[in-house]
Amino acid sequence: MNAMRVARRERVGRVEILWVMAAMCVLVLGLCATRRVQAQTTHSSEVRGAFEVTSLLGRRLYAQPDDDAVTAAKKKLAVDSKNASLVLVLSQAEANRRQYREAVATCTKGLAFAPKNADLYIERGHRELGLREFRSAERDLAHAAALDPTKLDAFYHLGLAHYFQGQFSDAAESFQKACALAKNDDSVIDCTNWLYVSLRRADKKEQAVQALKRIGPAVKNKEAHLLFYLRLEHFYQGSLTEQAVLPAKPVDPNDVEAELSFDTVTYGVGNWRLYNNHDAKGAAALFREVVKGNAWNAWGFVGSEVELARMRTAHAPAQR
Repeated sequence: MNAMRVARRERVGRVEILWVMAAMCVLVLGLCATRRVQAQTTHSSEVRGAFEVTSLLGRRLYAQPDDDAVTAAKKKLAVDSKNASLVLVLSQAEANRRQYREAVATCTKGLAFAPKNADLYIERGHRELGLREFRSAERDLAHAAALDPTKLDAFYHLGLAHYFQGQFSDAAESFQKACALAKNDDSVIDCTNWLYVSLRRADKKEQAVQALKRIGPAVKNKEAHLLFYLRLEHFYQGSLTEQAVLPAKPVDPNDVEAELSFDTVTYGVGNWRLYNNHDAKGAAALFREVVKGNAWNAWGFVGSEVELARMRTAHAPAQR
């Protein structure tokens, strides 16, 4: 009898030990899962910054968090808060992280003590374009151009403000002024691209062809990203086919340069389909590929988004 009691106690003891071990395993697994969730949350907050704007297609667009350049610029401006040059440095550093609302606010603070600074108006208007605030950008950039008519960037970005609003003749006029101020091949390439497409969208084909004559064989880009526009211009001239000019879609979502190339050229070809072949369906297919990306501040992205939004509005049922 005593032996049976001892055996029963031993079995009960083993069962209790197994239950304790199982409970400990559950606890450890729970702690590991919690840590994984915390790590993922931390990683997500590092990759994605503040909410910036809802796109014209309803997508929420986000900034990237501060980097060393933003931190350093903030510290310098804190020491010398009435320095307009330091305001520009901070705004540009914020914009490099797609912190466009922050950049606009920074410029607004600078304009409070430097209300006649054309560069601050250009910078604020530039960032308002990225926020899809085209009318505000138009006002700021027109004011900048009035303050200093020698500023190429004022007319260039004013042209974009008109262009994205569908004011193609006004856009062409601004880009014509920007082209007249161009001092090197990079500026000529950049301004001529937008002048050409503005004239084409304004149904001024002959003037567009004339504008494109400035892009001769001797015109070469120095800045790498302007090769995208130069290749587009060669496509417009007929020396490159659509298949030859269209880039492959970026494999790495963090490859900013590859996405910029893809957005710029793909939008350009889609736009060409609109004004050259009246191929809205084919154009929309290219625009949709662009807006799947992350470089929401690229002009090709903004242009694709604007066109898709226009198409959606045009096909929406009429309100009764």
